[in-house]
This record gives sequence, structure tokens and C-alpha cells, in this order.
Amino acid sequence: MHEAITQMLARYDCRRVEDAVRALREILQEVALLGLWRSKFFEKAAFYGGTALRIFHGLDRFSEDLDFSLIKPIPGFDLGAYGDALKAEIRSFGFDADVASKLKNRESAVQSAFLKAGTMKHLLTLTPGMEGVGAIPRGQQVKIRLEIDTDPPPGFTTETKFALHPIPFSVRTYSLPDLFAGKMHAILCRQWKSRIKGRDWYDLVWFAANHPGLHLAHLEQRMRQSGHYKDVEPLSAAVFHAMLANKIETLSVEQARREVEPFVQHPEALEVWSRDFFKDVARRIEIV
Repeated sequence: MHEAITQMLARYDCRRVEDAVRALREILQEVALLGLWRSKFFEKAAFYGGTALRIFHGLDRFSEDLDFSLIKPIPGFDLGAYGDALKAEIRSFGFDADVASKLKNRESAVQSAFLKAGTMKHLLTLTPGMEGVGAIPRGQQVKIRLEIDTDPPPGFTTETKFALHPIPFSVRTYSLPDLFAGKMHAILCRQWKSRIKGRDWYDLVWFAANHPGLHLAHLEQRMRQSGHYKDVEPLSAAVFHAMLANKIETLSVEQARREVEPFVQHPEALEVWSRDFFKDVARRIEIV
């Protein structure tokens, strides 16, 4: 096994096969970021979303996808052009990999790619601390979805963050207030029919506790682009708080708790969840 992968696996306490699969997925996310960095992807795009929060800001929940945004619209941008770089990077660390790119739909500005890496049996059995867990089933595949917004709303800022594994490299990310704006846009505007995405609400609590500054102007731009805010007046703090309060009043807390539970290490932290709890959390948001 590649020494860097061994070192990265040593950070995890894997007691079950499911733990090992999740650890492998998180490691491959970082390897994929390295491949994108080598291919100069971050000269055109920035990293955002839950995985960006986990890797660079310590969000304590598992996140499945890699989400990116172009810095500015680029006509004809093709995420698939980076597929060879992703495959080469993954393979250099001893995994088989395949990348398939596609548009989510004809009208969407978000492009997706699925990175599939076949896990070698010795990856699990040779990792320190993995004794007695057993092997990841033969043919097990880890899928990581990559999405990029090719028509980003304006008004956000970025910063450079540094990763040390598997080797030192840099990633351009959204700034925290704009990451919060993106998360708040999901909470206020995400359309999941009857399904509640508890991960959004978990992240809201994390932001309020750790980085409560919300870039309201960027949230407004996101909501205007998606058609959820059409008033001629700028989005005010009062209107925002009224929108969030209404969302909390209609929230099915139990559905939200069930959805996020598989993604967190300490489900007991969800026991306090209630509408009154989220009202208190909302008051802690700082408009910037």
C-alpha cells in the first residue's frame, strides 16, 4: 500500500467494514482534490459545500460529495476535461479508477462526474488498527460525486487553504461567510418534496456555534438567481430572519434528525433538536 494512504488511514478508528469504506471514501476525496490541483483546476474554480467544511474547517460529520463553483462563468467549460487527471492521481496511489461526466439535465448549470475506485483487499488488511474488521467485500466500489456550478451567482469571495495529505497542496475555497450563505440558501430554498435534509440543519448549528457570520448580500444573489427572492428592495436582515423563522415553524424535526443520523459520529448530540432549539440557533447568526 502507498505509504501516504497508510498514514491517512491511521487517522481513523475503523471498527466495522462500514467505517473502513467511509474512511476510504474520505481519503479518496482528498486524493481527488490533489489531482484537480495538479491540473490547475483551482485557477478557474473554488471548493464549497459540506466536504469543504469537513476537510478545511473541521465540520464533524461525514459528507459524500465534492462541490465546486467556477469563479466566473466560462462558456463551454467541461468538467470532463479533468477526468484524466483524476484517474492518473487515483491510480498513482494504487487504485483502479474511472470517471464518467454528464450534465444533470439540459437546463442545469451544474455538471456532475462520478469517480469510481475499486478497493484492493489489502488496503483494509494492511492498515494499522484494522485487525479483526475483515476485508472490504471483493468488487466493492466507492462512488464520489463531483458537481460544479458553471453559472455562479456573484458577490462571493475566496481564499486559499492548504492540505497536508496525501502531500502538501492548495485548494481555493469559498470564504466562510459565503459558505454559510450557500448553506442558508439550501435551507431556505432546497426543494426535496416531502424529504427533509437534516444535514443542512446540522450544518446550520455548526455555523452558529463556530462561524456565525453570514454574508447576506451573497445569499440574496443566490436567492435571486434561483427565483426565491424577487423584491426590488435588497434582502434585509429582518426579512431573512422572518424567512428562517417560517422555515423552522414548518420543519419536521424528527425527519431531519433521522436523515442526518447516519452521517454523524455522536447521534446523542441530536437529542436536543426541537423547533425552540433552532429558534435559539437562528438568533446567534451574525449578518455581515
